[in-house]
Formats: sequence, structure tokens, C-alpha cells
Amino acid sequence: MDNMLRSAFYRIVKTLMRILYRKGVALGDFTQLVKQAYVDVVEQELVRSGERVTTSRIAAITGLTRKDVAQLREREEQETSPRYNRGMRVLTGWRHDEEFIDPATSQPAILPFRGERGSFERLVQRYSGDMSAFAMLEEMKRIQVARETLDGGVQMLSQVYIPQGDEGEKIALLGMDVPLLISTIDHNLTCRDPLELRYQRKVSYNNLPEEVLPEFRAFVRQDAQQLLLRFNDWLYQHDRDHTPDVQGTGRMQAGVGIFYFEQPAEPKEPKQ
Repeated sequence: MDNMLRSAFYRIVKTLMRILYRKGVALGDFTQLVKQAYVDVVEQELVRSGERVTTSRIAAITGLTRKDVAQLREREEQETSPRYNRGMRVLTGWRHDEEFIDPATSQPAILPFRGERGSFERLVQRYSGDMSAFAMLEEMKRIQVARETLDGGVQMLSQVYIPQGDEGEKIALLGMDVPLLISTIDHNLTCRDPLELRYQRKVSYNNLPEEVLPEFRAFVRQDAQQLLLRFNDWLYQHDRDHTPDVQGTGRMQAGVGIFYFEQPAEPKEPKQ
């Protein structure tokens, strides 16, 4: 491993270690996860390149024993966050499905809880899989994206499903969002066609007073959210799960992620 790659991976792993340390995860558990991930990736890459996939071949590439590889190949990846995915689908349906839109305002309607058409129960049945309407409402109330009205209806409060106090849900997002960013960087590292590079940009300054940060956070929260909603509307119109008459081949996932960051800046080197 060359020094630049080692430095980049050290910074990634060091950040992850803070989470593992706080959660009391032992080094052995982390090492086992690394082995599992390496075996999975090697197997996928061998399949992609048309090579024969055997335990011995994977062991030779990874440096693990054949016994370790055989045991790791038997394990299955678990779904990261079914509750998060269901909540996202329900909010998306509420925003776009005409059955749940107020025709006078073209905004998500206040829905009666029960009813054969245009009800919250109907919305949840259509978009959440097997989660009950009562459970979904409690979840949405907990994270403050919906509320019950005085007449027993359900009103959307936010068009974005963001876990608030549930650390488990936030950790689930770690497992969904960080790999997407790394995948984009990996693509850009190997892409030879400039027109095929994926968008990857950030803006950052390192000599800001702490007092200006609350205003900047609010600025980002407002403007970034409006931009993401515009992207969401475009993707919805081109996604065959929501717009069945869209033509085309393959089944692809695409999207855009925006995140805010702040941390103490590294001190500048004194002038000689």
C-alpha cells in the first residue's frame, strides 16, 4: 500500500473508530467485519470478470485461510434499515401520488386516518409493505414529520424523513450513505472518460468564527432542502416504480446526497 492510499484509509478508519469506541465494539469484531467485506468484494469482482469463483482462489487473493473464507462465504448480509426505507416511501407517495394530494393547493393533503380512498391507512398500505398504519403514524409523530389533527386526520409536517433521536436509525444511515459517497469516489478514481465522471464537489473555509456557524447551518438547511426536493421530483417522474409508463432498459439507482460538516481547523504552520 503506497503512502497516499495508506493516509487516506487511515483517516477514514480513524473516523469510524470513534463510533466503534463509543459503542464499545472490540477490535476483534471490527477485524471480522473487514474480513467479511474483503471476501464479499473479491467474490463479486471474480464473478464480474467471468473468473471461476472458488474458496481457494479467494483465500489466495485475500491472504485468509480456506477455512476462514468458507465460513465467511456462508454468511448473508442483513438489510440495513427497513423502517427508514418504509418511512421514505410513505412520504414520497404522500408528496406525489394524486390520490393523496390536495387538488386546490397541489400539496400533500390532510388525510383521514381510515377510508377506502385517500386515507392515511390507504397510503401506508400502498407504500410501506407490511407495516401497520398505526405503527407508521407513531413513527412519523416521533420524528415530527406528521401529526394528528383535532378532527382525527393526519397532516404532514415535513417532506423529509430524518431520524431524530433514534441512534440505531442514524447508524443505519451511516451504512447506507457513506458507501454511496465512497462508491462515487471509487468510480472517479478509475474512470477514464471525463464525461462519465460523477459529480463530487464541496465548499469549505477554515478560518470561520464559531458565532457565524448557526446562521450558516440554517442557510444550508433551507437552500439544500429545496434543491433536494427538486431532484426528488425529477427522479420520481423517471422512476418506474412510481411512473410505470417510463421506457428504458436496466434497473439503476441514482441520486444526490448533501451533507453539512464543521470541525476545528488545523492550526496554520507558523511562517519561517
